[in-house]
Amino acid sequence: MMSPATQGFPSDDYATWPHKCGLSVLAVLMVIGLCGCGSKSPDAQAPPPAAVTVAHPVQKVVTEWDTYTGYLEAPESVSLAARVSGLITEAPFVEGSIVKKGDVLFVIDDRPFKADLDAKLAQQQAAEAQQSVAKVTFNRVEGLRTDNAVSQQDLDNARASIDQADAAVSGAKAAVESSRLNLEWCKVLSPINGRVSNKLVTVGNLVNGGQGQATPLTTIESVTPMYCYVDIDEHSVLKYQKLAFEKKLVSARDGKVPCYVGLSNEIGYPHDGFIDFVDNHIDPTTGTLRERGILENNSGLLTPGFFARLCIPGSGQYQTMLVPDTAIGSDQNQRIVLVVNDQNVVEARVVQMGALFGALRSVLSGLKPEDRVIINGQMHARPGAPVAPTEQTIQIDSAAFSDPGSGGARTIPSTEETSPGETANPAAEPSTQPTTGNNP
Repeated sequence: MMSPATQGFPSDDYATWPHKCGLSVLAVLMVIGLCGCGSKSPDAQAPPPAAVTVAHPVQKVVTEWDTYTGYLEAPESVSLAARVSGLITEAPFVEGSIVKKGDVLFVIDDRPFKADLDAKLAQQQAAEAQQSVAKVTFNRVEGLRTDNAVSQQDLDNARASIDQADAAVSGAKAAVESSRLNLEWCKVLSPINGRVSNKLVTVGNLVNGGQGQATPLTTIESVTPMYCYVDIDEHSVLKYQKLAFEKKLVSARDGKVPCYVGLSNEIGYPHDGFIDFVDNHIDPTTGTLRERGILENNSGLLTPGFFARLCIPGSGQYQTMLVPDTAIGSDQNQRIVLVVNDQNVVEARVVQMGALFGALRSVLSGLKPEDRVIINGQMHARPGAPVAPTEQTIQIDSAAFSDPGSGGARTIPSTEETSPGETANPAAEPSTQPTTGNNP
């Protein structure tokens, strides 16, 4: 029997009504969801292109410079020692001062040597007197021999006496010369111009002369010019030989190769000279070749023993393209730059790097003069993605391309410096620069 509340409803429909209502609600929600998926939200729109700064590579004629660490050495270095034995009576020089060739540095008591010279002179006079007697006797015997008053034996003896007298005179003269040298050596003179060291022996001390036991007195080293020795690695030597063979660089053995030197506390390379010596072999223990630069040292700042940086040409003149070193990135073992094409889309270019010139890096291959290189904003640029480029001109520091030792006085002018909207000025733009090392 049905209750009054359920009268008028079929029993089966009443049992399934809540289920049917649930299915209807679910269908409505699915339709609404599908309609919502078909519309785009404002937050899901594509981001605007990244802003980057681009510039054309700069074309320039440059020369690479290689830098090596070496040391200074005086061309002339003398260790003075006593040549005769005696007592030091004078040492008139100032320690550490500049002395000239012929200046008296030490004086040894010369009285015994003067007495010895006088004795040798007396012996020479006696020998010369015997020589005169022998000649007179020979002349007399030779006249008597003509008259057969003396024998041939007497004549031969007289001639032998002359020979003996001549030998005695020669020996006496040699003894006099030796004694005179000993007397001269009592004054120890400076054999070169240079700076003298301290006194190893002071006045009042007895010194020994003679070979093998001479007493050291002091040392002298020349001041100007000055040598700078460097050891160049085998790879660089082969590079220089190849450039010389191709007539792109003068060999140091065939001509004067300029060099510039700077000390550890100096900026740049203020001392200029040229390479005057290249060794004849590679040291097998180090794989290096020794070279030497000769420098004027009129200021006296260069002191033997100083470590120094020597800069020499590392290439001939060549034209290259330059971009900021910060614009070059890495992709595993390759170096790349990002460029923007005509559609303002980023492209990656594999490049071969050259030497560093200040803040600019030489690019040997992989770029064209008309390429627009991204020099700022690389972090926001991705290959294949559009960007919003702003063109800019690469700024060039003329000092970074100048002759390392001249400050512009002896620069090699560039033949071209091309950048869109710019005109090259060869007279104002020098073209060479020292690198920080022998490798780019």
